[in-house]
Amino acid sequence: MEVKHGRGYVYAIEYHIVWCVKYRHQVLEGDITDYLRQLLVETAIQYGFRIETLEIVSDHVHALVSATPQHTIPNIVKVLKGVSARKLFLKFPELKNKLWEGHLWNPSYFVSTVSENTEEQVKKYIETQNAKSV
Repeated sequence: MEVKHGRGYVYAIEYHIVWCVKYRHQVLEGDITDYLRQLLVETAIQYGFRIETLEIVSDHVHALVSATPQHTIPNIVKVLKGVSARKLFLKFPELKNKLWEGHLWNPSYFVSTVSENTEEQVKKYIETQNAKSV
């Protein structure tokens, strides 16, 4: 875990964030997954945080996010879920049919803090998610 410097503070903040597709529909496959991966990484950069590790399973997403003290967990999740849902529906309108014209993401999410002692364990866990779903 990299220690970073801000104006007047030093920090090393990482979160393991998991969120699911509404009703756990298995719609995150193929081109949708590729585009979602690109969207999430670009969105993180645009909003000033970084996705260190990312795994997309057919019905949920795992992300290891590195953030500054100014980034709150609810805002990180809101940005990642909101931007990705809006852009995925625009590019893949058939997704709405699979979700009964509803929302892409379940409103809930899981988050845990990650320390330098657990970072490698969390990365390995995230990276093996697709292997577990097969």
